[in-house]
Amino acid sequence: MPDDDRNGVPAMEDLRILVVDDRPENARLLERLLRRWGHRAVTSTTRSAEVAELCAAHDVDLLLLDLHMPQPDGFAVLEQLRGQIAATVSLPVLVLTGDVDEEIKRRALAGGARDFLTKPFDQHEVRLRVRNLLEIRRLQLQQRRTELELEARVAARTAELEEARLEVLERLATAGEFRDDETGEHQRRVGETARRLADAVAAGEAAASRIAIAAPLHDIGKIAIPDRLLLKPGRFTRSEHEVMQRHTSIGADMLAGTSSGLLALARDIALTHHERWDGRGYPNRLAGEDIPLAGRIVALADVFDALTHERPYKPAWPVRDAVEEIKRQGGEQFDPELVDAFAELDHDDLV
Repeated sequence: MPDDDRNGVPAMEDLRILVVDDRPENARLLERLLRRWGHRAVTSTTRSAEVAELCAAHDVDLLLLDLHMPQPDGFAVLEQLRGQIAATVSLPVLVLTGDVDEEIKRRALAGGARDFLTKPFDQHEVRLRVRNLLEIRRLQLQQRRTELELEARVAARTAELEEARLEVLERLATAGEFRDDETGEHQRRVGETARRLADAVAAGEAAASRIAIAAPLHDIGKIAIPDRLLLKPGRFTRSEHEVMQRHTSIGADMLAGTSSGLLALARDIALTHHERWDGRGYPNRLAGEDIPLAGRIVALADVFDALTHERPYKPAWPVRDAVEEIKRQGGEQFDPELVDAFAELDHDDLV
């Protein structure tokens, strides 16, 4: 059983060493020496074609590599291992060569070799160089393990913060609906319809998820609207309608000035979900694609939900009638492409 330190990194003696030499007697000699010096995880091969596979399969910590071998020779092997040599925790390569030519050394260094041993080699020198390279490797492994642990902690903390933020957004959305929808189901349904509609127009999974989270805040500005208007059973007068329309700007102001991309999206939705495709909406009479896509999506989802559920001023419409009304408003109140996509959804599943 390998001995690990407190960081989960193997002890020096358990780091994996691979010896590569096409001459069996050289490979066996190095393997015997390494084991004599206490290294317990030593493997050797005379087949250079196996090196890349062995390194990948056994996560080798140190490679002792002969240069002059039948193809692939040592230089070709270095090229095959380029990715592992250049990795964050790099594979150290100790080159074995009987060639003292400086050009050979430069080529090997350029290929990623970390150090050299000239044949015939001195055993004491081999031991020291192997130990030096393994110490570096072990320090890299410890550092990487520490980095991964820190990244995991940051990720966990980020997930906690994100969960808390989403809960706050959900509660805020519920607060905005509570005065005229005690169940809070309207904001949930609008969010789900918006998500499915965003999926249907290929907005992307991430965008659809963000819209689903932000959409329930579309009416947050209603917090500032008097109950006598929110709960009024009849039609609004012109002045009452003007007051009611302010909930879009109020909601946008409440969500403004944030560094959160999610809240910025919610702000756009709150401001634009009563704009119309034909430019006759409010508060800014935007038209067509000047209205953000999220605002166009939530506008349709909001109206569909309002039509299919009872309100103080009207009974609930049958789903089929509500769908037909949405279709009639394509190109006028709603983006016609969104209407086409909406027509393909399972409407009974949205109410």
